[in-house]
Amino acid sequence: IPQMQRALLSLTIPLEMLQLVKSRMMEAMLKGLSRETHAQSCVQMLPTFICSTPDGTEKGNLLVVELCQKHVRTLWVKLLGDGNYSPEIMYKIFDLPESVMQGKGEELFGFIAKCVCQFLSGIDSPQAPIPLGFVFPFSCKKKKLDEAELISWSKGFCCSDVEGKDVVQLLQKAINSQEVYNVDVVALLNDTVGTIMTCSTRDKPCEIGLVVDTGTNSCFMAEAQLVEMVEETSGRMCVNTEWGSFGDDGSLNDILTPYDQRVDQESSDPGLKRFEKLVGGLYLGEIVRHVLVSLTAEKALFVGSNVSTLRTKDVIRTEQVLDIIDGADGMETARKILEALGLSPSERDCCRVQQVCRAVVSRAAALCAAGLAAILTHMREARGLEQLSVNVGVEGQLYQRQPRFGEILQSVTGLLAPECTTTLLHAVDGTGRGAAMVTAVALRLAAQRREVDLLLAPLQLSYDDLKHVQALMRQEMELGLGRDTHANASVRMLPTYVCATPDGKEQGKFLALDLGGTNFRVLAVHVGKEGIRMASEIYVIPTTAMTGTGEALFDHIMECIIDFQQKQDLMAQVLPLGFTFSFPCQQLGLDKAVLLNWTKGFNASGCVGEDVVRLLREAAQRKEHLGLKVVAVINDTVGTMMSCGYDDPNCEIGLIVGTGSNACYMEEMRNVGTVEGEQGRMCINMEWGAFGDNGCLGSIFTDFDEQVDEKTINAGKQRFEKLISGMYLGEIVRHILVAMVEKQLLFHGKPCSSLMERNIFQTKFLSTIEVDGLALRQVQGILQDLGIQASFEDSVLVRKVCHTVSLRAAQLCAAGLAAVVEKMRENRGLDKMAVTVGVDGTLYKLHPCFSQNVQKTLRELAPNCNVTFLQSEDGSGKGAALVAAVACR
Repeated sequence: IPQMQRALLSLTIPLEMLQLVKSRMMEAMLKGLSRETHAQSCVQMLPTFICSTPDGTEKGNLLVVELCQKHVRTLWVKLLGDGNYSPEIMYKIFDLPESVMQGKGEELFGFIAKCVCQFLSGIDSPQAPIPLGFVFPFSCKKKKLDEAELISWSKGFCCSDVEGKDVVQLLQKAINSQEVYNVDVVALLNDTVGTIMTCSTRDKPCEIGLVVDTGTNSCFMAEAQLVEMVEETSGRMCVNTEWGSFGDDGSLNDILTPYDQRVDQESSDPGLKRFEKLVGGLYLGEIVRHVLVSLTAEKALFVGSNVSTLRTKDVIRTEQVLDIIDGADGMETARKILEALGLSPSERDCCRVQQVCRAVVSRAAALCAAGLAAILTHMREARGLEQLSVNVGVEGQLYQRQPRFGEILQSVTGLLAPECTTTLLHAVDGTGRGAAMVTAVALRLAAQRREVDLLLAPLQLSYDDLKHVQALMRQEMELGLGRDTHANASVRMLPTYVCATPDGKEQGKFLALDLGGTNFRVLAVHVGKEGIRMASEIYVIPTTAMTGTGEALFDHIMECIIDFQQKQDLMAQVLPLGFTFSFPCQQLGLDKAVLLNWTKGFNASGCVGEDVVRLLREAAQRKEHLGLKVVAVINDTVGTMMSCGYDDPNCEIGLIVGTGSNACYMEEMRNVGTVEGEQGRMCINMEWGAFGDNGCLGSIFTDFDEQVDEKTINAGKQRFEKLISGMYLGEIVRHILVAMVEKQLLFHGKPCSSLMERNIFQTKFLSTIEVDGLALRQVQGILQDLGIQASFEDSVLVRKVCHTVSLRAAQLCAAGLAAVVEKMRENRGLDKMAVTVGVDGTLYKLHPCFSQNVQKTLRELAPNCNVTFLQSEDGSGKGAALVAAVACR
């Protein structure tokens, strides 16, 4: 009949409208996560400070106390470390007097404390301190896992002097005042969070919790950087959506029926909890009652019966609605329930009541699915995934008692979020057992954090440590500059014979060579009034040339030069040439440099102790190439300073932090004891990579640094470089990860054969892993490419290790620079000094945090120096040409 069809149609939400509800829920969630809009959002998205789910290794005895509507429940839970499959549970229920629920807060927490002590008295020898998880099912503002201020009471509670106070502290104080047991309140949570924790086993992590009971709520593991209400920026955090209030801003008005409006008006909080009033078990019986009242008034039901009892609130309960839904048995149940209300239902009446019950429950399940789909799509998008597979823990009588609810929830969720695969898991005692899990995970993570902090402590440098390094660098610089002390200094302070930086008047065409690693570049550089134009080509240095004879190496270099000149049609011209040779050299003139030792994997014979310009010229003779005019030899650090000096005349320092590390700066000639002359300035190539080779950095070197150093081709050499440069940071991280696996702190302590392979963890991984906002799935992907199966928590720890190692490198680099800028300032007798540092190197340029950390630390260590950093574009090549140009000028 039309009345019946109209009623059922109003309770049926089309798929298009459910998609709209899902979109609105996602908007409300994003609003709730944002710091700016959180206060206006009806979906609160409260952080729980639970950052990990159980991994199955949790073990030990735990105490739980749960504050329920009419009682206090205490539990003793024993976890066996067996994957959380069979926890042993004992519990006791204590009736809660109404006077306590309405009295002073002190009395309520005192009562809970007495229940705890009475319960513990019946348990054999509990250990001390006893960790306790507290289930407190009221709206709270959490600041930490064990700190939560009550926002407001509900569910019949109204204790004075509690709102706005930390309920964990109130319970801890009450337990302490009993002076019987040493109990430590470790965690506070609500029932929704418990469902996630209860459903997580070793093989099946659960990332969404859903409660569909008297009320409804959900929670999920969100990407921490999106939870703007807290300072956590890495990892994940469980967020309690408080989605029952969704729609309080009017966003559900277009699906509300007149029946829903009447239920809302008769409730204790009209206009609030709109979503919960469509889905929660407290209201479904009432919605059915109002539909029946309406149909009775339209003569579509119970014709001839006295229907006055139907107008009494709560005469139809949700449990009855759930029983009526099922087939023929449901029809019989409907008849009995209706007759108990004094009605005389026909078979048709019972059938129609069953249809109404099904429509109300189906709508609740479909709306629940729209909310779940919103969470799933948000998670998938936040993690940058095309497909998401996730387990959902579900608890509550609607799901447990009525299979139809779960079937609709599953199927509609699949339609609304087809890219997401969900497995619904029935949560068993999500409140009590879940609280034990939360507490156990908190204890496991705290113990793990202590172990990790202990392991990483030697790499974490204090301000005093860095000032000490700065002072040592200054001391070694002075020794390196002194005529009598130079030979024994670890910082060589080599004169470069570059006595001026560019002034903009340089002009002409020049050749430049750049040798500093496995790639060798040849450049043609034109310097004019309009700026600098360059053409260049990269040539590979084969390993055989790097480690063979010097003749073979320089012959290969010469062949590359000839090839380039032929391609650029430069064979007929004799151009001034600047040679960037990025290895430690003793400079005896602008065009004469004696190689002191090889670095960066080079070990060509017959070169150490020889003038590299002469070796190049001899190679030119062997190749019968007579048009080679080498006017200057420099290293890449000087090239960087000169290149940046062309753009900024204030640039008087060069810094390289790439595969290796070095610095140079303009020193007063009067301080350079190894060169004749007192006037002007000269660029000093510090060769600071060797700082500490005399043992002065022993207190900074860790066991991990020693392990890396032992396996290098120059063990005991370039000690400072091995702390800060790209060639070594990945290896330091690898050794730390190996130690963490051995201590059972990573990858469940399972041996990782790939981690034992030297240099497998490249420094470029640090740059990728530390990118702010990079989803941890991507970190897991990087580890997976190395053959390492990492959990989400493993990825958080790997990121922490990478951050610790790169931060130390940046801080040590800044300590070295602080010694340089302070020396320059004092040399010039200035109270304050402004200077520019020209910088090059992949680590400085590509790592997401390195440059900021260097600059921040330098400001702290040298507050009287205003230092600007200018990144060099092609410093090594362009710089060599500019040194040649300045020399010709």
